[in-house]
Parts: sequence; C-alpha cells; structure tokens
Amino acid sequence: MSDLAQTAWPELGYGDWAGTCTALHLWTQILGKYRLAHTPWVNHSWHATLYVTPRGLTTGPVHEGGGCLTLTLDLVDHQLLAEAANGARERFALKAMSIATFHDQLAQAIRALGGTFDIHGAPNELPDATPFAEDTAERPYDAEAVGRYHRALLHILPVFEHFRTGFLGKVSPVHLFWGALDLAVTRFSGRRAPLHPAGIPNLPDAVAQEAYSHEVSSAGFWPGGNGVEEPMFYAYAYPTPTGFADHPVQPEGAYFDRDLGEFLLPYSAVQRSADPRGTLMAFLHSTYEAAAETGGWDREALECSLGEPRVPRPLDRG
Repeated sequence: MSDLAQTAWPELGYGDWAGTCTALHLWTQILGKYRLAHTPWVNHSWHATLYVTPRGLTTGPVHEGGGCLTLTLDLVDHQLLAEAANGARERFALKAMSIATFHDQLAQAIRALGGTFDIHGAPNELPDATPFAEDTAERPYDAEAVGRYHRALLHILPVFEHFRTGFLGKVSPVHLFWGALDLAVTRFSGRRAPLHPAGIPNLPDAVAQEAYSHEVSSAGFWPGGNGVEEPMFYAYAYPTPTGFADHPVQPEGAYFDRDLGEFLLPYSAVQRSADPRGTLMAFLHSTYEAAAETGGWDREALECSLGEPRVPRPLDRG
C-alpha cells in the first residue's frame, strides 16, 4: 500500500468485526503474558505491554534462557512472527481458528526457537476466563477489518506521542494494554493516590492497586465492546476529583459517561472531522486540564510546550 493510501483515517466500526476483535484481543493477551512471564516488574505493569509498529503489534525484545525473542502479530501480512536473536524465525498464518489452536501454535513456535512457554493460562480483565487451551470454538478472522484497525492505531499513535511531549513530570510510554486492548498514555501528578478498590474481573487486586499507586490523568483508545459498542477515545482521572465530570472539555461530541466514570469521544467524531489530529489533540488537552484543574496539580512545575523534532526543550532558568 502506498504512502498516499495511508493518509486518510479509516472507517472503523465494531459490530462488523466484533468476533474478530475478540479473537485478536485474546491473542494479544497470550503474547503479553509471554512477555510478562519473563520480564522483571516495572511500575504500573509497563513491562507487560505491547507496542504498535508499522507491521502490527509486538512484545519487543523478551530476554529469557540466555537468549532473546520477539513476538509480533503482523497485521499487514497476517501472520504471527517469532524471532530469535540468532536470526531464526518461526511463523504461522493468522486466520479463523480457535484460541486453543493459536495458543498451541505459538507455544510450538517459541519452543522451536529455544524459548520457554510457561504463561498464566487464562485471560485477565474479562468475566469469561476460559483457559486459552480449553477455548476450542473457532473464532472468525476478518483480515480487512484487522487492517483498518491497525491503520487507525498508526494514525492515533503519533498524536498520543506528541501529546506526551508536553509534560515534564512522570509520563508513561504510549503502549497497548492487552487486558482491555486499549492504547494508552498516562500523566502523573507526583502524589500518592488512595488505595485503589480493585475488584477488576480476573485480575489480582495487587496488580490493580500497584497500577494506581499514584494520581493519574490517563487517556486512551479502545476498539469497542464491554457495553460501548463502537470505537472510543477515553480519558479519566484517579482518584476522580470533585468537579471533574462537569469540567468543560473539547471537542463537540465529547461527553462524560457516569457509568464508566470517564470522558468519551467516538472515534467516528475524530475520523470524520476536517482535522482529525487537531480534534483528538483537543480532547487529550482538555480532559487532562479537567483532571489537573479539579485535582489541584502543580501545572506550572509539570507542564511544558509540545516537543518539536530537532529542537531541544528550552530550560526554564527562572
């Protein structure tokens, strides 16, 4: 596909590929659990996430057994690619199959490269936690819809990354959490947060509580599901400050969902706007401001102008 063909933000529904999206979500969980099993813990579970690349979604390098493996869901050529540091590769096609089949084929690929496949064997953050190896019903695979989702991520990623540059305080990478299949970026006030109530389905309370150990303003994107049956951008604060829900945000079309406790903006409102990048950036900035203003963050100390290529950030010597 040419560069010109990549310029438009793709149409992206949910209902037309919901079954495929569920399968993709469970595949990302299996990849993420492999990384989790072999990577020392990093604050807020940042060691377990996946990353968006021009090819799809990857674990990045995973070090185990004296070697190094990378697992990639190649959403361009629609294959699972496992690569070892010695140049060896294993691959298999992404197509309609059961979760058990994907799980077994990935295990074989990792072992063929000398790796160890010893993951926790059931999904997290989902009420239906059927073990992967026992999930034998065939799942669909709509390659065209998967390609649209990947192209959408490639448009969203640079906006999130640019937004990330306007903060001097602690800020997360832009990465994909496979628990909910959401691409996210998080800013921190620097203050400790009250103990999170946890209670997330099939997720140890200790994991959720460590993830929210400090105050956050977080924004992200997920493709739909769990009662929100269209792709959405979201933004929330933890703990939720008084007045956060009623703080004005942009653009038109953004709203606060009181059941979820989050601001939402439909992907379609961004995709169909005259300036998708500017529309999304307005949502990111205004929802962060809602959290920072109502939460009493030290904005002067934490914020800076957005970064520019090749331009070092000027130091404030005042």
